[in-house]
Amino acid sequence: MSKMSDLQIAIQEDIQAGLLSFAEIAEKHEIPFDWVDNVAAEMAEQYDDSMDGDFDSAMASAGYGTDEDYGCYGADDY
Repeated sequence: MSKMSDLQIAIQEDIQAGLLSFAEIAEKHEIPFDWVDNVAAEMAEQYDDSMDGDFDSAMASAGYGTDEDYGCYGADDY
């Protein structure tokens, strides 16, 4: 790995640990504050919460399908 990717991984680990402020992380690695801020922004963009906390995805994960899986497609199907 390159030094830059090693540094980025170290910054990501520090951010995820949540023990240091961005300023402290920058000081620890002897880098500009903006670098830490940019890594944090990239991490936020990569996070996909589209299925996080959604009732339908929770039920699907628990083994229950959607209404469509059981042949119900709307109010007229009752």
